[in-house]
Amino acid sequence: MTIFRGFPPASLTFLRGLKKNNRRDWFEERRETYLRDIVGPLKALVEELDVRFASLAPEFVGDPKTSLFRIYRDVRFSKDKSPYKTHAAAWIFHRAPGRGVGKEIDGGAGFYVHVEPGASLIAGGMWMPPRPSLGKIRARFDDDLAGWERAVSAPAFKRRFGKLTDDEPGILLKRLPRGFAEGHPAERWLRYNSFTVSCAYSDVEILSPKLVDRAMKDFTLIVPMCRWLNTALGHPPARSR
Repeated sequence: MTIFRGFPPASLTFLRGLKKNNRRDWFEERRETYLRDIVGPLKALVEELDVRFASLAPEFVGDPKTSLFRIYRDVRFSKDKSPYKTHAAAWIFHRAPGRGVGKEIDGGAGFYVHVEPGASLIAGGMWMPPRPSLGKIRARFDDDLAGWERAVSAPAFKRRFGKLTDDEPGILLKRLPRGFAEGHPAERWLRYNSFTVSCAYSDVEILSPKLVDRAMKDFTLIVPMCRWLNTALGHPPARSR
């Protein structure tokens, strides 16, 4: 396993440059820099997170081959034809459904690291699940609303994250979903189409060799929420690998 020693300052310099010069020729001239200063450390970070999750919540895994998000943008349906994302990111996922994020068949709730100059963050949960998965989550509120509220109302959780992310378009419904009446015990949560929390990391924090320690401290607070969501989807916790 490659030891994670932090992202070098050059990683953020590269991403700042890419934001100003989002062109294939600029990127290709600096591909080796991208691989050395971003991809290499990001893979090492994923490996270290995988080791830590083996003890904390063994069902969650990180794989350097599949956890990293591609740098290439999907521009087929976008007016913005810039070919590259201007951030780097990785996903720690439940081993049962697999990677799956962003597909029609989702991979359940997991943990996210986002590296971007002035906008880095860590996050966890399940972002905009497909309709079948969303239906399973809403159905579980009838069975274990108390367990959900324990997960998202723990004092340390609320101090660190405040509340679920709700400031993006489409996350909160104005009305309850069809089939649920006003006054339902889970009315507050039934309005959500997405179940995530996040916290910002400064450039200093994201470049620190102690990033793994800091991220795992935050991820530990999110584990109960992710486990509740995954259980709703039929992906239970694990005691070992």
